[in-house]
Amino acid sequence: MRALFWLLTLAALAVGLALAARYNEGYVLLVLPPWRAEVSLNLFVVAALAGFFVIYLLARAVSHTLALPRAVAEFRQRRNQEKASLALRDAWRLLQEGRYGHALRCAEKARPDHPGAGMLALAGWRAAHALRDAGRSAEWARRVRAHDASGLQAARLMTEAEFALEDRRFDDARDALQQFATLEGRHIAALRLSVRAEQGLGNWREVARLVRQLEKHKALTAEQAAPIRSRAVREALRGLRDDPVGLMRYWRELDEGDRAEPALALETERALMVAGDCREAQRVIEDALAEHWDAALVLAYGECGKPGEPAGDVLGRIAQAEKWLQRMPRDGALLLPLGRLCRQQQLWGKARSYLEAALAVAPSRAAHVELAQLLDQLEESALAARHYRAAALL
Repeated sequence: MRALFWLLTLAALAVGLALAARYNEGYVLLVLPPWRAEVSLNLFVVAALAGFFVIYLLARAVSHTLALPRAVAEFRQRRNQEKASLALRDAWRLLQEGRYGHALRCAEKARPDHPGAGMLALAGWRAAHALRDAGRSAEWARRVRAHDASGLQAARLMTEAEFALEDRRFDDARDALQQFATLEGRHIAALRLSVRAEQGLGNWREVARLVRQLEKHKALTAEQAAPIRSRAVREALRGLRDDPVGLMRYWRELDEGDRAEPALALETERALMVAGDCREAQRVIEDALAEHWDAALVLAYGECGKPGEPAGDVLGRIAQAEKWLQRMPRDGALLLPLGRLCRQQQLWGKARSYLEAALAVAPSRAAHVELAQLLDQLEESALAARHYRAAALL
């Protein structure tokens, strides 16, 4: 419909021009002595327009001819860029598919001057590393490093850290992540890699701190973070066994939720036992039991001290345990440490009654052995032997 409209318009215009030219009696006189030429105005107008178009077409032809070498060069450059872009797309696609050899061959098609050469080098590096080809991996790493100025430094550092962790080169991974933090700050992916690096290096205090950050940024749920943080804190506490002052300082720096966790309190108590600081061990367990009653902590309450030595403030422990016993008179886990503490303090009668009550509530090997040792001290060998046999049968 549009073509028909333009056809009718052009026909009407042609008719109008023909009618106008019919009534136009003007002429044009051209003089170049000794010659004179006289032509109608209509013919002159038509000739002028035709000449303009001829000259224009000739000028265009000359311009295109002169620009032909540049156009050919641009065409070749454009074709090379299209090939490199296709190689870049294919290299990363093949890399994700796990076809590392094909990805490496695609990456090798990159021209050094192509804008995507850095990304292709990164793909080649990952493919060579996946193939465990150390030589080509080092070569591709060098190529990627050459593109740091084009904005690939952060990607290179993250890749270096990832590969170092896979090869268990934890120091190199931490160095790369520290450089990345200086350059870009620490985002979630870098924090996750840092957790693995610090775990490999045994820097458990840093692991616990990083896990808190990941949990804060919702990169880990509370259920995911809890076991990692708990292990990190336990390992950190074990590393401070020879430094009771530093151990207690670190313990007080922990969150209240961590200090209330029975497993961490028990680990702290054991570390303090190894360090010989039974009074602080007693305080740690009492604080933890005030928040959460736990049988393992109760049993550990009477264990501090080397054999033959008093377990810190024994009388204070006995008094505290008897207060708990008033609230829970049939708690076997509480009766056993009470018997141990009374035995350490040479309160033979109370020790025997508590141990016999513990056996009546919940018979256990530890209670039989403890009572047998007490009976040996009281020179009741026959009865002691009976409890030794009962312990052996459990």
